[in-house]
Amino acid sequence: MTIGSELAGVRRFPADELVTLADQALTALGAPADIAGQVARSLVLSNLVGHDSHGVIRLAQYAPWIADGQIRPAAPAVITRRERAAAVVDGGWGFGQPAAQLATGLAVELAGEHSVAAVTIRDCNHVGRLGEYVAELARSGLMGLAFCNSGAVVAPFGGTGRALGTNPFAWGAPGAAYGPLVLDFSTAGVAEGKLRVAGAEGRDVPAGLIVDSRGQPTTHPADFFAGGALLPFGGHKGSGMSIIIELLGGLLTGMGTAPTPDYAGGNGTVLLAMSIGAFTDEDSYRDEAMRFCAQLVAAGAGPSGGHVLLPGELESRTRQQRLNQGIPVGEGVLDLIYTITDPLGVPRPEPAR
Repeated sequence: MTIGSELAGVRRFPADELVTLADQALTALGAPADIAGQVARSLVLSNLVGHDSHGVIRLAQYAPWIADGQIRPAAPAVITRRERAAAVVDGGWGFGQPAAQLATGLAVELAGEHSVAAVTIRDCNHVGRLGEYVAELARSGLMGLAFCNSGAVVAPFGGTGRALGTNPFAWGAPGAAYGPLVLDFSTAGVAEGKLRVAGAEGRDVPAGLIVDSRGQPTTHPADFFAGGALLPFGGHKGSGMSIIIELLGGLLTGMGTAPTPDYAGGNGTVLLAMSIGAFTDEDSYRDEAMRFCAQLVAAGAGPSGGHVLLPGELESRTRQQRLNQGIPVGEGVLDLIYTITDPLGVPRPEPAR
């Protein structure tokens, strides 16, 4: 979307302004400077690549979680177990992003030593956008995968009751001209955060994504927040994948599974990393990956001359555009953010010129 085509009430802000806003708000809410900076940069990175559902709008979610004790803002993440290529990070019920960043760095280190690595994160709050972490693994020359489970807001295939998390998964690999190829999906048809953005902006969502509290189809985000449920993407396929992610993210981490009484909340997260050089020649892989991407785009265009996008390409383009033109934020989202930041005395950000 270009600036000229934006809806009324949308304003653009430089990324640095939003980082400062989030940093100051999180500091005022009790986070130490280093943790506040990590979380703020992660949130705004999501805005930069076009995933506003995981951007600064999350301040409106994190603030009440801090107030009720779900997030312990000063708690550091620590490594509690390390055994050959496997390790465990304890998030200490602090912010999830620093825990996930620690786990990512550890996965890079372990894969360097053992060719493969698996790191789980327990006692972990919302980690943000999984694509951030697999992209970092790919930039380190690894193939990376990430999974996490979350609170019950999704109905399994065939039902309409909340029983599964949005349970996202992400894959990252080197090989494209613009940077890592990154695939990052929620196993729900729409991420819960995107409903937050749509609701704040007064928009409906497409049919087939949510049901209301009576199990009836609806397009109004408010119906979900009033006790409705998300639906899985692809029917039984997304539902089945989400169930397996409950076992991966919930049970391997000790966090529990979403529909059970002992579920601990947060994101039970698993990161996997594979060294390309352990299996094939790295230079040959990169050459072949680049050639594959080019041939895929050319062949895939077909007789209609369509435009094929590779995983992560849209995010790369969006990031460059938003760095140049500013990050668009709707009036409703701004109002949500300001209800948190104004009482904290945090100055409002200056719009892009």
